[in-house]
Amino acid sequence: MRKIVKFINESYAELKKVIWPSRDDVISSVKVVIFSTIVIAVVLGLVDVLLLLGIQTIF
Repeated sequence: MRKIVKFINESYAELKKVIWPSRDDVISSVKVVIFSTIVIAVVLGLVDVLLLLGIQTIF
């Protein structure tokens, strides 16, 4: 039981040392992730359509 209490206390002490990002930093990072995901999805969709058209043309 002492090990668990020690672990919790040490974890709490470490969390105090963490420098958490600001709200603006988090929002800008989320925007980058969403934009990148949309761009990659569009590119993969276009590749899929082009490959489908190519295969249909061959067969």
